[in-house]
Amino acid sequence: MDTLTSITAFVALFVVIDPIGLTPLFMALTSGMSAAARRAIAIRACLVALVLLTVFGLVGETVLSFLGISLAAFRIAGGLLLFLTALDMLFERRKQRREGQADTPHSEDPSVFPLAMPLIAGPGAIATMILLTGSAGTGLDVALVHGVMASVLLVVFVLFLLAGTLERLLGPVGINVVTRLLGMLLAALSVQFVVDGIRDLLVP
Repeated sequence: MDTLTSITAFVALFVVIDPIGLTPLFMALTSGMSAAARRAIAIRACLVALVLLTVFGLVGETVLSFLGISLAAFRIAGGLLLFLTALDMLFERRKQRREGQADTPHSEDPSVFPLAMPLIAGPGAIATMILLTGSAGTGLDVALVHGVMASVLLVVFVLFLLAGTLERLLGPVGINVVTRLLGMLLAALSVQFVVDGIRDLLVP
């Protein structure tokens, strides 16, 4: 894999994963948490996403074919799960559950769902990894694709660490407005996932 191809792979994964767009979502999903809790969630989310994208990059198409699952069906399932998260953000259900769990030792942790999957390692990112590794020539090229993916996740992690600074700048009212707005955008994104999946199923 030459330099130009590596840059193309980076741009493709960067656009699909969208670290800049994920940062305000991370901020909204972890609103009110301490810096240490946010850092731990960011680490877990990025590590889980790294493992998922690595596995799918190596054997994803084989696993889905073995299970009889198409990428279109995978995209639809991810969209439906993401829509439930959007409803929570719109109606502040996450905040209510967090307040109800304040006295319990296990608080709600969004690191695996919905952050790692389907927000970071979503159907688009998984499909992109499968396509990039499938078109790679040698084992070294496959390793370079995974290295590029890891560099994009590093950008995601760094931006997640800046969420606390953004939250202080916005204040409680700003956070509430941003959370509702992002809930709407997330709902639209989830519907688009479903629409794309249905279209892929209908088009042979």
